[in-house]
Amino acid sequence: FPPPQIGAARQILGAAIGVAPKAKTFRAYIQLELQLGEIERCRALYEKYVTWAPHSAAAWIAMAQLEASLVEDERARAVFELAVAQPVLDMPELAWKAYIDFEAAAASDDSVSAEADTRGRVRGLFERLLERTSHVKVWLSLARWEGEAVGAGASDAAFERAHGHFKNEGQKIERLAVLEGWTQCVRARNDSETLERVALLMPNRVKKRRAIVADDGTDGGWEEYYDYIFPDEQATQPNLKILEMAHKWKRQKADDTE
Repeated sequence: FPPPQIGAARQILGAAIGVAPKAKTFRAYIQLELQLGEIERCRALYEKYVTWAPHSAAAWIAMAQLEASLVEDERARAVFELAVAQPVLDMPELAWKAYIDFEAAAASDDSVSAEADTRGRVRGLFERLLERTSHVKVWLSLARWEGEAVGAGASDAAFERAHGHFKNEGQKIERLAVLEGWTQCVRARNDSETLERVALLMPNRVKKRRAIVADDGTDGGWEEYYDYIFPDEQATQPNLKILEMAHKWKRQKADDTE
């Protein structure tokens, strides 16, 4: 833009933000200032943007990425910290992922002497995220990152930890997802010994039937479903079968009495 048009554009965009702020208006104004190399104006606009929309993960991420592009790592880190500390965030998983990606990129660019500290920051972010959510995708991302950044041993340890977590929680689908992800990683590195070890942890898929109870409490018949029986559960299956038969006999006896 020629200088007179720049002034007019700023006036129009500033007025729009003042009267009826919108995300696309902030983005357009910031892009204009970025093209002009006005970094301080960009920073001021981002501050207004996140003040207006503190719940917007996209706004915080864009603000942090500006600082990262300027190699202002401490500024970027401070913005990410503010982002993940927000009590309400529309897409917190995106903010955490962007923060982790930022630190992971810094780890790959750091000198050997600082590499361990940077890896510690990435690992620390994963641990903080796992305190908030134990979603299986977070566990898988941690294990894969350990494999890329540290090595096979660290990756296997993370997968083993994830498997133990979901085993203790009784979450079979997530437990299976961990084992499948672990298998993929082990196959990619052609580790036959670990592959055999993981294969021994895999469950059997079993078709079962269960009673359906309608919303009003009446009998809704039976439905078939698939369950996963893990090796550590195999020993308890006979006892469970006997217990199930005992309950069934008790119900039949009660029905006959009535």
